[in-house]
Amino acid sequence: MIIAVTTLGLAQITAWGTSFYCLGVLAKPIAADTGWTLSLIYLGFTVAVLMMGAVSTWAGRATDRYGAQRVMAVGVVLVSVALALLAISRSEGWYLGVWALLGIGMRLCLYDTAFAGLVQVVPSRGRLAISYLTLFGAFASTIFWVLGHQLEQAYGWRWTLAAFAAINLVVCLPLNWIGLSRREAPGVADNGAAATEKTRAASIDGPPLTGQPRRIAIGLLALVMALNGLVFGVVTVQLVPLLEAAQLSTTAAVWIASTKGFGQFAGRVVEIVFGRHLRAITVARLAIGALPWSFVVLLLGAGHFHALLLFTLLMGASQGVITIVRGALPLALFGSAGYGAVLGLLATPVLIVNAGAPTLFALIVDGWGWEVAEVVLLVAAAASWLTMEGMARWYQRQRAVVVAQPGH
Repeated sequence: MIIAVTTLGLAQITAWGTSFYCLGVLAKPIAADTGWTLSLIYLGFTVAVLMMGAVSTWAGRATDRYGAQRVMAVGVVLVSVALALLAISRSEGWYLGVWALLGIGMRLCLYDTAFAGLVQVVPSRGRLAISYLTLFGAFASTIFWVLGHQLEQAYGWRWTLAAFAAINLVVCLPLNWIGLSRREAPGVADNGAAATEKTRAASIDGPPLTGQPRRIAIGLLALVMALNGLVFGVVTVQLVPLLEAAQLSTTAAVWIASTKGFGQFAGRVVEIVFGRHLRAITVARLAIGALPWSFVVLLLGAGHFHALLLFTLLMGASQGVITIVRGALPLALFGSAGYGAVLGLLATPVLIVNAGAPTLFALIVDGWGWEVAEVVLLVAAAASWLTMEGMARWYQRQRAVVVAQPGH
């Protein structure tokens, strides 16, 4: 588990930073050099996320059938090729088409496939491994925004993307292959640790759902995550403008926005320390329940530096733990059999919502202003929380029925 988590963790930092977050520092230089509008440049990212959603179910099934090791290797190669092609983009059509290819690559080599890979490598400690893996990703944007900015200043955006392409091949490809090259032997425990973890997980979360309850749970969880994805789809690209609208200067807004990574990291550490003693669905309720309260702080704290810092840290902590929930809760509810396919199915609506959320939010801001837009985010976060609570109560009733059956 240590080898798998460490190698995949370093690869995930690199993969996220060089692909998903690359426009954070390269969008304006691209616009300045090409004369394209920023809206066109960000449309490329939207195309990529839509493509991630379109291939998500297929990618999950491929992961189950061929193994995460092979799927992630293909993903890294596609990301590297796409970044190299972006570096030589000369037309808008070429640019948008390459982002579609990049979206396919990202879906094959980012978190969802990595989570499935960990469950394939250490099925008895899958939830714990997922929690540890997400610690690495908390600072991907921070590290590669700084590195990307320095490279762009020195060599320009085209050579920066070319360097990112090479980094993926040199760093991510071998690390992913090494991390997923060994698997826990069936029925064999490492000094009893695996058996203990497996028994503990079974006693806390209970047996996987089957039949009609399984289908209902997948639908409810997809709705929860889609509503949550609406919020984070906006925050991912518009956190700085959101803070500026709350009466902060640009400098202060950028500084506070940069603390989101610390909130994510802190939330994940707390989950690792205390969450292992809780059911996965309880951790989900706490993480998703914290999100609407962070937006209450945002609405009430306009113009107050410390209140907006609290909003960012609380929101970041919620997002950090929800990333773990995306991998851990399906594992607890549905088991490891067909786990990749389940993750792919659940990711599809989330990615589609993520792609459209920034545009929808911008339309709301243009039509009704920032305050109304912030209320919409609060309502979406609250709806996600209420749906999660309803699902948790339904799940408890299902478990009560199972326990009441003979043999339990």
